[in-house]
This record gives sequence, structure tokens and C-alpha cells, in this order.
Amino acid sequence: MKPTILQRSIPDDVVLHILGRLPVKSVIRFRCVSKSWDSSITTPYFISTHLNHNNNNNKDSHDNGYVIHMPSNPSFGWSPNNRPVCTVAFDCTFDRISEVQIPFDFYSEPAQLVGSCNGLLCLADFGSVNVIYLWNPSIRKFKKLPRTCLGKLQNVTLGFAYHSENNDYKVVRISSTPLSTKEIEVYTLSSDSWKRVGIELTTDVMFGYGKFILPVPLVRGALHWLARIREYGRSELIMAFDVNSEKFSKLALPDCLIKANNCERFLASFKGKLTFITYEYNEQPGFPSQYSVWVMKEYGVVDSWNKLCVVSFQRIACFFGFTEYGSLLVFYCKELVEGPELEFVLVDAETLHEKKDPDIQHPSYVATFMESLILLDGANVASY
Repeated sequence: MKPTILQRSIPDDVVLHILGRLPVKSVIRFRCVSKSWDSSITTPYFISTHLNHNNNNNKDSHDNGYVIHMPSNPSFGWSPNNRPVCTVAFDCTFDRISEVQIPFDFYSEPAQLVGSCNGLLCLADFGSVNVIYLWNPSIRKFKKLPRTCLGKLQNVTLGFAYHSENNDYKVVRISSTPLSTKEIEVYTLSSDSWKRVGIELTTDVMFGYGKFILPVPLVRGALHWLARIREYGRSELIMAFDVNSEKFSKLALPDCLIKANNCERFLASFKGKLTFITYEYNEQPGFPSQYSVWVMKEYGVVDSWNKLCVVSFQRIACFFGFTEYGSLLVFYCKELVEGPELEFVLVDAETLHEKKDPDIQHPSYVATFMESLILLDGANVASY
């Protein structure tokens, strides 16, 4: 193919500089211009440069960001061929932008959205989480992970993280039951393999205490789980897994909440800060339930836990989502003659402004989302 006028008149480094600032769909189209452009666009360096530019652009423009959500139950919003349909939406309003169907099958169990990093999604079967996929819907590519080291386990929790030091991605798989030892393994995308990871603790810790409806939060390069020390009954803490060093550490919950009788507890991320959410019944007349949102202002410092807000509801509200920009998602269940009807409410954790009837119809898994080129240079990757 002969060079175009554009290629002859503009140096390659300038071309790549321009391409690195274009939307993902435009970059993909420009792969067809020439073999040299295609070769340059699919290099790890260009993919990383394009990602960094998009991240910096979003920070500078104070963009509200995007989320992707998918029904957490097969009876809600799944397609006839048993594949979930995911919705991309604005973080603060949940106004719908687009829909995309998952391009692979889960044969034995419903699917769960494990997490999202830099536009790359991790999905797994809900039961043993032994079937795991990485998927980038922006470039229509996905990858099924190889079989795990430990095989099928009980009481499994998954975390998905970006490994910043190596520009890599990892999946952490943990099994913890009261009657067995902890089984922990880590998958690394660059090596396309699993390995077992040890844990050095003087006390017996049960991971995954709490609800799994939210992705395991990635904050300051570490994944965080609620956990319980079995020796001390109800003694609770946060276990942090540093993705770079692959070591565990402990973080304390707010002092006033360690022994509090909260009905439900969750961990999340809010604007890059570790966040702790509790649900309890409220004694205030007319407001039977409330959620409290705590933020750790200085990472690792227990005294820096600060109560961001308390959201009271006039009915029993079921929580199912909390976004990076502080959107609290709940639903009410109204009993009607023809059956129960769900009513959804979106609450801004900072302003406490409520948006009723957001563009979401089912209890769902919710994660942050952005467009990227991740997996474009990957091995053993399928296109569709």
C-alpha cells in the first residue's frame, strides 16, 4: 500500500501523538489506514499512552464518569440466549448511553460482574467462580482465563485489580470457610497463569464477611475485604491485599462501629478513598431505615474515618450499588395485587439529593467504566 499524503507529510511521532488523543472507536478505524499504523496502535506503549491521556483528560475536565451495570438475577433483563445485557450510563444520573450484550456464555451459574479497571471488565460464574472472563466491550474483545490452580472451591470471593508497577492486571481468588484453611491464588494477565499465594497472619481470619453485591474496592493499589477474626467472636476488620507486593495487611474499622449492631456492612471506593457503608434500622418516626457512609480520609489511619453522610428512608430500602462519584442506589419493594413492584432511587451521598426513577429497572451489579484499548495486544484473545 502506497503512503497517503497524510503519512508523507506528517512525522510518525506526530501521527501517534494525535491518534493517542482520539476516542477508541476512531483509533480502531485508523488501524485500517496502513500496516505501520496498525502495528503502532497495537503496541503496549501506545495502548498505555492512550489510556493515560484519557485518564488525565477525565481528571482535568472533572468528568462525572461512567458506570456499567448488569442485572444480578437471570430472571431480570437477560436475553433469550441466557446472556446478560449490560448498560453503560452516566455515574451521577444513571441516564442510559448504550447497551451491549455479553458475548460469551455461562453454562452452570448466573454471572456476576466482579469489577472494572481501565475499561476492562472481569466477569465470573456466581457459584464456584471457576469460570472467569476478561472483557473489553469498547474494542469487542474478550479472554477466558485458564483453569485455576485450586479448582472448584466453596465460599469464594474474587477481586480484580490494576497492577500499576508493571502495567498489568490481576484477579485474586479467595476461599474462606469456618472449617477450612484459606485458599488464595492470583492470576496475572501478562503471564496468563495462576499461582498460589501464602498469607502470614497470627490470627485466624475469615475473609469475605459481608455482602458481595459490590465489587471488591481497589484503593491505593490494594484490594479490600471485610473480614472477621474467629478467635474473638464478632471482632471485625478490613483485610487489604497489596497488588504490587502480593502481601496482606490489616486495617481497622471506625472505632464506634466495631461492635455496633448493624444489619449490613459494605466496602466501596469513593473518589479514590476507602469507604465503609452500614445499614441499620432507624428509631426516628417515619424513617424506618438508614444508611451511613464513612470515608477514610488518610489511608491506613483509623482516626481519619469520617462520616460523610446519613441517608434516611421513609420505607425499608434495599441497597445494591455505590459508585465512585458517590451515587447510592437503593430500591423499595411495593406489594401490589398483581405482584411486587420495585421502585428505584438514586441518592447523591454529598448533597443528599434524590433522583427517583433513574434509568435502571433491576437490582444490578454496578462498576465504573471507561473506554480503552486494553486487550488489543493480548494473546489468546477472542474477537466478536
